[in-house]
Amino acid sequence: MLPVFKKPIVLLRLEGLAVFLLALVIYWQQSFGWTLFWSTVLLPDLALLGYLVNAAVGATAYNVTHSKLLPGALAVIAIVTGNALFLALALIWFVHIGFDRMLGYGLKYPEGFKATHLGTIGKMGGESRGSYLPCGK
Repeated sequence: MLPVFKKPIVLLRLEGLAVFLLALVIYWQQSFGWTLFWSTVLLPDLALLGYLVNAAVGATAYNVTHSKLLPGALAVIAIVTGNALFLALALIWFVHIGFDRMLGYGLKYPEGFKATHLGTIGKMGGESRGSYLPCGK
């Protein structure tokens, strides 16, 4: 078996790369405007302002805007209604989320910004990851 399949963190980051590339290629293929792309791609990061209140509010705001649920719902609405702007925005949102996951920025735990479902930001060896995983390993 390939070594990559023995490390879930690598698979999760590769999934982020796949989401990033798929959404970006569909966006390009649909000939949506790049001005719209570059002016909105970082909008989900406005949720980081929640950390100015406290870590729990920041984590919740980040998770709401960095889960694939809302852009997925927006994409479904766009397809059902034929709304090209909604589809473009959903794809941009998926690009953002995929890029973040690829870099290791996962959904946040209320303990702090660096505590994510992909492990502790800045730790690649897995040494600090265990305390934040649901299984405790």
